This record gives sequence, C-alpha cells and structure tokens, in this order.
Amino acid sequence: MMATVIAGVDVYDGSGGAAFRADVEIGDGIIARVAAAAASPPPGAIDGRGLALAPGFIDAHTHDDLVVIAAPAMTAKVTQGVTTVVVGNCGISAGSDLSAHAPLPDPLVLLGGADEFRYSDFAAYAQAVDAAVPATNVVALIGHTALRARHMDGFDRDASDDERTAMRRDLEDGLAAGAFGLSTGLAYANANAASTAEVMAIAEALRGTGALYCTHLRSEAAAIVPALDEAFAIGRHAAARVIVSHLKCAGAPQYGRSGEILAMLEDADAHQPVGCDCYPYTASSSTLDLKQVVPETPIRITWSDAEPAQAGRMLADIAAEWNVDLRAAATRLQLAGAVYHCMTDSDVDRILAHPLTMVGSDGLPCDPRPHPRLWGSFPRVLGHYARDRGLFPLATAIRKMTGLPADRFGLHDRGYVREGLAADLVLFDPARIADRATYDEPTTAADGVVGVWVNGVATLALGRPTGARAGRLLRRANPITQ
Repeated sequence: MMATVIAGVDVYDGSGGAAFRADVEIGDGIIARVAAAAASPPPGAIDGRGLALAPGFIDAHTHDDLVVIAAPAMTAKVTQGVTTVVVGNCGISAGSDLSAHAPLPDPLVLLGGADEFRYSDFAAYAQAVDAAVPATNVVALIGHTALRARHMDGFDRDASDDERTAMRRDLEDGLAAGAFGLSTGLAYANANAASTAEVMAIAEALRGTGALYCTHLRSEAAAIVPALDEAFAIGRHAAARVIVSHLKCAGAPQYGRSGEILAMLEDADAHQPVGCDCYPYTASSSTLDLKQVVPETPIRITWSDAEPAQAGRMLADIAAEWNVDLRAAATRLQLAGAVYHCMTDSDVDRILAHPLTMVGSDGLPCDPRPHPRLWGSFPRVLGHYARDRGLFPLATAIRKMTGLPADRFGLHDRGYVREGLAADLVLFDPARIADRATYDEPTTAADGVVGVWVNGVATLALGRPTGARAGRLLRRANPITQ
C-alpha cells in the first residue's frame, strides 16, 4: 500500500499543547512519520496548508451498539471526524440474547428491536462487530440493565444473591473477551430498584482488571449529590475508575448547581480516579419519561408507538390539541422518545470546559428524529464553543475528544498524533468547521471536515465518505491482569 503524506498541516497532537506545522506520513495502518514541514508539499501529497490535523475523535458516550452492525457506514460519525465510538452506555448493551423478551424493556428499546439482541454473550457480539467491519472502531461496555434483563424475571426488585452471581459471571466473561467495563443507568425504571449493594456485587468483577465503571447517575436532578456519592462508593468498592455519563444539572430547580457538582468531582478525583463526559447542548434526549414531564421543561416528541403522527411536535402543542394536561398526553403517547430542553447554557459551559470532562455525543441512531447531537457534537465543540465563543482553546477542545478519552479508556495505541500509533486521524478546516444539524433538521452533516482515516484507511475524503471501512472492535489489552 502506498504511503499517504499530509503536508504543511497544523498538527494538534491530542496532548492539549500548541499546534505545530508538520508533514505527517501514514503507512501500513500507522502514523509512520511526523517531521517538520518541507518548504512546499512533495509530489502526490495532500496539501494540508491552512488545515488542522488531529487524532481521530473518540466519542466517549454513544448508543451505537447495534448500528455498527446494521448500518456499518456510520455516516453520522465519520462526517464529524469520529473514528472510535464507545458503546454499551447507560446500562444498555447488546451482548445478550434478549430476543425472547416481548416487549423489550425500556431503555433497551433505544438500541433497536428485540430480534436484534440475538448474541449469546459478549464474545459473540464482538465477533459480529468484527464481521460487519464498521467504518469506526468500537469500544464496548457491558450494561447492567441488559444483565438484569438476561437473569431476572422482573425489574421491580433487587437482584437475589444467585442473580447477582450470574450477572457478575457474565461481566467477568465479557471482560475476559475484551470489554472495557461496566455501565449502569440507575435513573431508569428497570434499573432503579437495584440497590447499591447489587451494583457493588456485580462490579467486584472489575477489581484488578483496569476496567471502568461508567454510570448514568441514579438522579441528575434534586438527588444528584447522593447519586454522585453512590457512584464514587461503587468505584472505590470495585477499585475502578468512575466515569459519570453526560454530566448535567437537569431541570429548572437545579440550574446553577454545576459549580457545586464539579467541586464534588474534583474532591473525589483527589482520592480516586474520576471523570465525566458531556454533550454540547442544553437539551437531553431519551425515552419519554413521565417523571420528567413538567411545565418548565419544553419537550419535543421524536417518536411514538401509540401516536406515530405526533413525531416532531412539542408535547405542549399535542396536549393543547387533545385538551388534556401534559402528563395525560405523555401517557397516551407511550412508548415514545423525547428531547427535553432542561439545561442552561451557563451550566453546560462550566461542565464542558472543566478539565475532567470528555466529549460524548449520547446520540440515538435508531431515533427517526434524533437529537442533533448525533450528527453535530464534535464540530459544535470545535466551531461554536472553541472558535466562535472562545470557551477554551482549540487545542483544549481537541484534547477532550482525543488524548483524554484515550487515556481514560486505556487506548494506548491511538488518541495522539505520534509515530507508531494507529493512524486514526481527522483533517479539518478550523475556520469553517461547524455543526449544521438542528432540532428541525437533525440529520444534516457538519461542514469543515475534509478527511478522515481509520486504521490508515481513507474513510472520508474531500468532505465525503469514501465507502471504505476499516474499523474493528478494540479489545482491552491484557483484559484479566492489567
């Protein structure tokens, strides 16, 4: 295979340091050479003058578990410069055979239909990802709610000792097959009855492995402080790094609490490894949860099993048309998906800018009208937040989506522009990069991403997907002993 040279480009190497001008050579799937830029581009090189080259972006929080198999082109991610996705978040993952469940329990419905949960275990899921050859790499977590669905006959109670043992055994097997950790979604009804002791018993499998505990907290609203304390306690019990998923201050009564919450993370991180991810929007998205239906939170319905024609409309408008209150309308729409406008810019700014924060899209690829974060998160951080508003330098923005998540997840062979590392790279125009997806037009591709390489293969060129796919499931190195 001929080498590819990107010449005269401004390199942001993922460390957070200042850019430097260089010629970067890609060969045999790795970054073969990083050298001072020649006076002019050599023959056959890609002219990178005026452009920026960064490590491929690592989406630290996704729900792409099944789409990497069903739609492996991964267009929503490749067009943003994403080269690796972390799946299995919020307690929901695909490495269990749940095809007999009817209906599939919430929030597992966010990933797809019950017939798609057909993998006997994590190893079988991993093989399916490799066989699909997705356009991005995949880092996989094992979801606590998926384990509960596999081993329990109901979700309205704590797991028995035997059930906890069975779930821990599944987690151990998954870790041995290369999974990167355990995730929970304790805010969801089908996991909320799980006690701290249940999660601790399962998470004991993480001890001594270097794997992580990632959690959608039991509460992101009034009870967020005890929810954080619980997460930190589980991490200490399991001797595992804690990643708080999509950290936010949700709902009007919590507005302005981001300083308090971040101080808790800082205090915890002084004694145990702690971090978080955040998406760059003031609206969240999930299934339609009656507990979150309050007048002060505008809600857009994205899909509805019972009333599919209402997709795309505001819940308040639907309720007014039906002459019922918001809760009654939401009940009639179930099962449904929703976007919740439940945060403030000041809190999102403070969380996104914090040194402990990575970028994660939390996009829902199976949603027919997804939150725009699915298609726009990473260009939005680079364009809107770094360039246009100056919330942080461009180098810091890139660090949050490259070197920092690589370090957190233990991706030792990528995340930086360094010789010998995997050639996961993104070439973009820092003056032009911008998100274009909106709540009304949520699947519009971003501007300004020029080229993307995944394991050295050109996956996007001149701003367009090439159709080439070279991703794979990344297995945690030395999964038992590290």
